[in-house]
Amino acid sequence: MGADYLGGQFTAACLKAGTSSFADFLAASAPDLLPGAGTPAQVATGPGAGGQPGANLPHGTTIVAMDYAGGVAMAGDRRSTAGNVIAQRDIEKVFRSDDFSCVGIAGVAGIGLELVRLFQLELEHYEKLEGRTLSLDGKANRLAAFVRGNLGGAMQGLVVVPLFAGFDEDTGKGRIFSYDVAGGRYEERNYHAIGSGSVFARGSLKKLYAVGMAEDEAITACMHALYDAADDDSATGGPDLTRRIYPVVALVTEDGFRQLTDDEAGEYAQAVVAERMQSPGGPIAPLRQATT
Repeated sequence: MGADYLGGQFTAACLKAGTSSFADFLAASAPDLLPGAGTPAQVATGPGAGGQPGANLPHGTTIVAMDYAGGVAMAGDRRSTAGNVIAQRDIEKVFRSDDFSCVGIAGVAGIGLELVRLFQLELEHYEKLEGRTLSLDGKANRLAAFVRGNLGGAMQGLVVVPLFAGFDEDTGKGRIFSYDVAGGRYEERNYHAIGSGSVFARGSLKKLYAVGMAEDEAITACMHALYDAADDDSATGGPDLTRRIYPVVALVTEDGFRQLTDDEAGEYAQAVVAERMQSPGGPIAPLRQATT
């Protein structure tokens, strides 16, 4: 038991006046609790890994995001894979980060979930100490620092990258941010996708996106994008009507964060599947805009 233990749930470090950053506090008082800390390379390898670090760990796959007239929508499939095996059919990869933002993860699921929990605590801790929330740009920058903190793990094959989106109260619009493994932060215009099926999902979004889309249209477009990703990428799971497992869909507007219920998401998913039964290739984008 440490000398600074106070006989309860808190150590002396917890009661000192300090930084408004929970991550900085954790790095100083308990660095072993940071995502990826103390994970040796050999833990990431094992039978069936083919000699590739991280190959046998559960990986999250495809996340899509799209802005629309009232805010921004983010959706993620529910499958995680370990090599060529389905590790879990109903994993959640899209989360509320605070009242006006959400985050999705692709890559090594365990580290990604730790990163999301730390990010959620970071925003909550800042708001409690400062009495106000970070700006959307500030939130995006803090998330970039967390991703950069896992660079050592990423170099060992334990890669995780997030997709961040939120409603900017200053501009009244939804915004989307992507990241690379080194913590580079990039603002995306209109829509974006990450994960193993992202190239197929992004192509679908490119066809379906229109400026000023209604909320239900944006949700439907995200569902179609995930369906297209699952159609061509084995690591991405499509809507599972038999088990009633549907993509997680989050919406962020001026009213705050809202996640669709399973029943709500199921209605959109079933409508998309029914449409694909008639047209397997999905909606066809017009070659030219109608003129009046």
